[in-house]
Amino acid sequence: MSEKSVNFNKYDNHPMKTKIVTACYFMISIIYISYGNMATPLVAIILKALIIPVLMLLFIINIRPAGNRSHRMIILALIFAWCGDILLGVPKESADLFVPGLVSFLLAHVMYLSVFFRTPGENFIIRKRTYFLVPVAIYGILLLYILFDRLGDMKLPVIIYTIVILTMVSSAMNRYGKVNSNSWLLVMAGAILFLLSDSGIAIDKFLKPLPGAQVMIMSTYVLAQYLIVTGYIHQFKKP
Repeated sequence: MSEKSVNFNKYDNHPMKTKIVTACYFMISIIYISYGNMATPLVAIILKALIIPVLMLLFIINIRPAGNRSHRMIILALIFAWCGDILLGVPKESADLFVPGLVSFLLAHVMYLSVFFRTPGENFIIRKRTYFLVPVAIYGILLLYILFDRLGDMKLPVIIYTIVILTMVSSAMNRYGKVNSNSWLLVMAGAILFLLSDSGIAIDKFLKPLPGAQVMIMSTYVLAQYLIVTGYIHQFKKP
């Protein structure tokens, strides 16, 4: 079934369930952000590992992933992000899993950008308003410029990751005119917040420790994932 021929009756609204699951998502996120640093490593990882599965439940409540490739790819993106959360949550003294975590989030971004580029309709931004992508490119160039001398052996992986996440943001922007305005704005805001969250991780790790890095990185990340998922759901809601 293509997004063009979607039967809106197949995407039933469950407002009460959605509100309850949304509340759980933000409650767990706030608990982790507020107390994760004070908890034992095991408790912190468990709390962090609960966040994305709740968001997956929210997605499944509103959209049935079976039978639609794009829906399944959103689920895959969340699974990869969940793996990345766990890998990056392991204390460095136990095991340095930064690179596997980076790969997991890279795959999550690949899933997201694939879904966004698959959205049926004219590629208005890429074909007719390419200059809208200039700020995205400038941001990526400046980020790599300030980090480059500190990256060491991580230069190539970070460059690849930066290109992929910038492509994800561009693909979210390219949904303009293909989906309703609520869907476009939510996904676009989520993509930008994801970029800011990952930028915070890079600056904190390679350039200098940021004050309140954990709070900034996780707050933007949690909100980014929520906005992307709910924005995608809005794509299939009746106008």
